[in-house]
Amino acid sequence: MSVTLVLFIIGFVLLIGGAQMLIMGASSLGSKFGVSQMIMGLTVVALGTSLPELVVNIFASAKGNSALAIGNVLGSNITNTLLVVGVSALIFPVFLSKNTLKRDLPFSLFILVILFILANDRFFGRPNMINRGDGVILLLFFLVFGYFLFKRSRNEDSESLNLQIKEYGLGIDIIFILLGGLGLYFGGEWIANGAVTIADLIGITSTAMGLTIISGATSLPELITSILASRKKNTDMALGNAIGSNIINVLLVLGITAVIKPIPFQDNLNVEIGLVILAGIIVWVSAKTGKIKNQLGRWQGVVLVLLYVAFIYFSTTYQ
Repeated sequence: MSVTLVLFIIGFVLLIGGAQMLIMGASSLGSKFGVSQMIMGLTVVALGTSLPELVVNIFASAKGNSALAIGNVLGSNITNTLLVVGVSALIFPVFLSKNTLKRDLPFSLFILVILFILANDRFFGRPNMINRGDGVILLLFFLVFGYFLFKRSRNEDSESLNLQIKEYGLGIDIIFILLGGLGLYFGGEWIANGAVTIADLIGITSTAMGLTIISGATSLPELITSILASRKKNTDMALGNAIGSNIINVLLVLGITAVIKPIPFQDNLNVEIGLVILAGIIVWVSAKTGKIKNQLGRWQGVVLVLLYVAFIYFSTTYQ
C-alpha cells in the first residue's frame, strides 16, 4: 500500500513534469525549423496542457477503469471553469473578449450538450454508453474546431501570441522530448494503477476519484498557466486557456478514450455535465451583467471558488 501511494504521488510529478518537458522540447525543435508561433500555439502549447488528462484516460481506459476516465474529463472541466477562472479573477479582474463571449464560451457549452445527448442512450431504449461511434463523432467535432481555430488565427497577428519560446540545442530538444514521453508513460501508468486502490482506501468511488483528486492534479498546468497570465494582467489569455482546455478535454481526450474502449455512463454524471454548463452560464451572465461589462471581478471569483468547494463536497459524499 505504501509503495502504491508513493508511486501514485510520484506519478503526478512525472506526468505534469513530462508534459512540460515535452512542450519545451517540441516548441524549441519547431522553432528551429521555422514553425510559426501561430502553429505552435495551436498545436504544441494548446494541446500540451491537456496531455495529463489524455494520458491518464488512455491508461485508465486500457485497464477497464472507465469510471475514472469519464470522471477525470468532467472533473477537469469543472476545475477549469470554477477553480481556474475563479482564482484568476481573484488575482486580477478577468476580461472577456467579444470572441470569447460570442464564440468560444457558447461553443464550449454546445459540445457539452452534444456529450449529454451521446452519453444518454437510455432516451433511445439502450444502456447509457459513450461508444466508439460517439468517440468518432467527438473527434470529428475536434477536427472542425481545429480547422476554424486555424482559419481564425490566420487572420490575426501570429506574433502577438508572444509565446516566448526558448530554443535549446538539438540534442537537448531530443532529450526533453524523450524524457517527457517517459514521464508521461510512467506517470500515467502509476496514477491509473494507484487510483482504484487509493479510492478504496479513503472510501470513495473511482468516479469520485476522477472528479476530484485526479482531475484537480491533472488541471495543475491550466491553473499555473492562468495564474501566471493573471499576474501579468493578461486575463483574456487565462480565460481562453481554461475554455480551450475544456473543449479539448471533451472532444479530443474523451473522443480518444471512447475509441479505445466504450465508456459506460452513469445517470448521476449528468449532474456534473449540468454543473459545467451552469458554471459556463454563470461566467457568461456575470460578464454581461456585471458593474463593468465583459469582465469578471473578484466577487465573481469568490462565487466560482465557493461553487468548486461545494462540488468537491458533493462528489466525495454522494458519488
